[in-house]
Amino acid sequence: MPSNGSGELGNATAPGAAPGYNFAALIFGVSLILCVLGGNLLVCLSVCSERALKTTTNYFIVSLAVADLLLALLVLPLYVYSEFQGGVWALSTGLCDALMTMDVMLCTASIFNLCAISVDRFIAVSIPLNYNRQQIDLRQLILISTTWIFAFAVASPVIFGLNNVPDRDPTLCQLEDNNYIVYSSICSFFIPCPVMLALYCAMFQGLKRWEEARKAKLKSSLYAGGRKLCCPPPLMERKQAEVKLQERSLYDRSECSFPRGYVMNSGIQTVSYPHLKYSHPGHTQKQAKINGRERKAMKVLPVVVGAFLFCWTPFFVVHITRALCKSCTIPSQVISIVTWLGYVNSALNPIIYTIFNTEFRKFFRKALHVFC
Repeated sequence: MPSNGSGELGNATAPGAAPGYNFAALIFGVSLILCVLGGNLLVCLSVCSERALKTTTNYFIVSLAVADLLLALLVLPLYVYSEFQGGVWALSTGLCDALMTMDVMLCTASIFNLCAISVDRFIAVSIPLNYNRQQIDLRQLILISTTWIFAFAVASPVIFGLNNVPDRDPTLCQLEDNNYIVYSSICSFFIPCPVMLALYCAMFQGLKRWEEARKAKLKSSLYAGGRKLCCPPPLMERKQAEVKLQERSLYDRSECSFPRGYVMNSGIQTVSYPHLKYSHPGHTQKQAKINGRERKAMKVLPVVVGAFLFCWTPFFVVHITRALCKSCTIPSQVISIVTWLGYVNSALNPIIYTIFNTEFRKFFRKALHVFC
């Protein structure tokens, strides 16, 4: 099987024997390719065309979608072809090495992109004043670029001749070096995943502390000064009051003792914190806050990470076990199942975005309405 060199591509028959065509693998594989292409293409188009989706987190999601698109274009067709041929590799060894390289690189890029997202989210929560939420900045471009550079670095030994061993069987497309299998598995999965999970745990703990501080600051502001303050009115009343005040041009906080930091902004309550903002020449102030859209993104990301771990953990466990345990016999059906399960993950992310993100769901509905 491909993808970080599980050992072999498909379930090979004896050399010289006529392959048994696997039509079930062909139908499932073609369907999977179409789903991966359609779903991830919609993700890329939605972020490019919808202003509401042009957030820094979604640029990382586009990078992840590009990895899945390349997998569907460069890896899955050859893998499906080999599975249809009964697992026999009937093409050149050079093409096999290119397939192994792309498979390792794209799988690694997916994991590294998820790690980059966790780093970006951790920075957004831990040091919000230094985080640019409006557009992608140099730090985020470096993170995205680094994921692809490191992914190619992990995969490059294959294309540079690692598989060229004297006793190589040309009917099998596999990684020939067990040490490289262990190395690539550790670099691609067993190191990034714990780091990613640790960052997410720290991020949500920081977010929880931020929410508690926000509520405490609001409560103390409402009852500070030893005098009764005007409590924020309900949403509709706030909207009506704001419109009337704007029409009369009489909006003055002095008429009603709103707490310091309380602002009416299009009917939405915003609380600014003195310790989370700074002043610079010109007396302008920058407010550090985590808006509702970012909270939604933070809720979606753990689902994406959970789906990835569910799909790829069985493969990597089987994958590294075969390399370390020479006497272990793993049924070919198990190898096939865990490999297909890993590839299915590439089709899941667009579904997750559709379920958990309103903006993505609206765009997908609009796009499907146009094409259907």
